[in-house]
Amino acid sequence: MNKIKVLIVDDSAIVRNVLSEKLSEKPNIEIVGTAPDPFVARNMIIQLKPDVITLDIEMPRMDGLTFLSKLMNYYPIPVIIVSSITTQDKSASIKALEMGAFDIVNKPGSSISVQDVTDEIAYKIEMAYKIKDTYIARRDLIQKHLNNLTKSAPITNTYLSSFKTTDFLLAIGSSTGGTIALEYIFERLPANMPPILIVQHMPPGFTNQFAGRLNELSKMKVKESEHGEIIATGTAYIAMGGFHMAVERRGGNLFIKHTLDDRVHFQRPSVDVLFNSLAENAGKNCAASLLTGMGKDGANGLLKLKQSGAYTIAQDEETSIVWGMPKAAIDLNAQTEIVSLDKMPQKLIELIK
Repeated sequence: MNKIKVLIVDDSAIVRNVLSEKLSEKPNIEIVGTAPDPFVARNMIIQLKPDVITLDIEMPRMDGLTFLSKLMNYYPIPVIIVSSITTQDKSASIKALEMGAFDIVNKPGSSISVQDVTDEIAYKIEMAYKIKDTYIARRDLIQKHLNNLTKSAPITNTYLSSFKTTDFLLAIGSSTGGTIALEYIFERLPANMPPILIVQHMPPGFTNQFAGRLNELSKMKVKESEHGEIIATGTAYIAMGGFHMAVERRGGNLFIKHTLDDRVHFQRPSVDVLFNSLAENAGKNCAASLLTGMGKDGANGLLKLKQSGAYTIAQDEETSIVWGMPKAAIDLNAQTEIVSLDKMPQKLIELIK
């Protein structure tokens, strides 16, 4: 098997050297070059033709977002953002996902070891390489399709104001391409929905920023999850990066529970952890949707939800940027129904009528 050719773009010589040294230890990865800024990177891309690029956000001469925009237009290639957790970098990293970046990873620091970061980057490089020939084109095609659709008028469900958290709730799991899918869905949901619990694969420090982005777009309240908080109607909860999110029942209410248990399918938070928890604590009083994403996280959990009486949905292949997680669920016959992204908001609303 040919090695995956990787170019590292970062203005920090220390970061370039550390990532180059550690990633070179992976048997299937070849670091073909490192660049201190986008101008040097541009020439190296033409000469070296890397399969995947890791990209810093804050750099001199040209910032990462500007370079990413040019790259997507002229030389589309999977890009993994390796970012610090400053507020400015977090916001820019979320924007990078909207612009076409494959994924984001935290830079190593006091709370994140070099080994953990490089292992995660290596895993995502492998995932990006597997779909590099179709990812960008497919993403752009789906984005254009969604942009052409007129926004559905939000449906008001006034009777939902009397719901208790145990009456009904929704759950969504997503990974690669999920930020686009979730933005599309939440722009079209009314304010008075049942609680929605969301696991979007995202590293620590970024989920709060993404929750804020969805909160701006949505008529619902969208927030990052907090350990021990009661699950309330009209609120959507994005699982905090770095923690698994589950639910626990106390009397007539459900509460959010964070754990630091081992990663599942290389992920924490994991969709399977949430779905399994809901199968035990909500069952038929829950509906769940598994959206676009690499890998198999959420497939087994969706099956357990279906077996517990929940209504389960898998996103269709045509509108999935990466048809990995939904396909894994369909292979298990874990879905009650297969739904396209453009029909997903209306389907979620129909399920609570």
